[in-house]
Amino acid sequence: MNRTQQLHHLGQSLWLDNLTRELLDNGALGDYIANFSITGLTSNPTTFDEAIGGTAAYDDGIREKAKAGKSGEVLFMELALEDLRRAADLFRPVFDATDGVDGWVSMEVSPLLAADTAGSVAAARQIHAQADRPNLFVKIPGTPEGVPAIEEAIFAGVPINVTLLFSRVQYLAAAEAYLRGIERRIAAGLDPVVESVASLFVSRWDKAVADKVPVELRNTLGIAVGQRTYRAYRELLVSHRWQTLAAAGAHPQRLLWASTGTKDPEASDTLYIEALAAPYTINTIPEKTLKAFAAHGKLRGAMEPEGGNAEAALDRLAKAGIDIDALAVQLQREGAASFVKSWQSLLQRIADKRDALATRKG
Repeated sequence: MNRTQQLHHLGQSLWLDNLTRELLDNGALGDYIANFSITGLTSNPTTFDEAIGGTAAYDDGIREKAKAGKSGEVLFMELALEDLRRAADLFRPVFDATDGVDGWVSMEVSPLLAADTAGSVAAARQIHAQADRPNLFVKIPGTPEGVPAIEEAIFAGVPINVTLLFSRVQYLAAAEAYLRGIERRIAAGLDPVVESVASLFVSRWDKAVADKVPVELRNTLGIAVGQRTYRAYRELLVSHRWQTLAAAGAHPQRLLWASTGTKDPEASDTLYIEALAAPYTINTIPEKTLKAFAAHGKLRGAMEPEGGNAEAALDRLAKAGIDIDALAVQLQREGAASFVKSWQSLLQRIADKRDALATRKG
């Protein structure tokens, strides 16, 4: 049993944190599925931006869609969903074998709709319908503005990947939105099975405080926040409220570790993979980190359901001057702003490529 299979055996799903047409065309994604226990993936505007700008893989698609008068978000959505459908089909056997628990891909709602609940729900429904694949999550940020859209989308039957969560408090708000959506479906006589994951971002914590804490406390904050959140997650799974929904047939919203590539060059390149090995979770892993773990990672056992020494670690960081609650809010706001920036950069990249291809043809 190789290292990634050991994580899978422990009860954790491994998803790839990347998707490009090149990964599909050259068979690399299929190789990750066959040899690295990859059972799903997430995508983001930054990787699409780099792939569209740095390769010719999307040129024919852009040229063809531009000829049909398409541009901007409409054009990008078609390009992205072409890739995501192919990826979803590769993961469909896992999706079917796990009764929809695993085997997912994700596509996000435009971050320009972040403050528009009705618009976000309408966009989520449109994306899921347009994708025409049951194993496609729609990403909605778990910001205060996004939480109502998460509840409404779940009630509408749209599978949701709640993104941009940075703390236990933010996770619990997303979990509450999911629970309310399922409870409303049951009350309305609807199917209680609407899948969801809640994505907690980890390494950005440590990057944010790298020059603000003593050396011995570096690269400990993200893991401690993850442990604290995992405890809340496991407590929710045994709560009376959840058990009532489970008895009605609902599936749990799974906790997903995001941003698990090591940012500090002085730290282990498998730091977060090893520390966040936990049953009932998903780890979405950058390619470089996945290969590093497969080559030399060490599985030291599963994370304790009670969160291990999280609170002691967080106390030490608080004494070092880190306001963890305030930083969680700041990181979420910065993450939302970064999503908007990446989205706008992507749309500009597509417009530039569209114009360049038209000029080249001429």
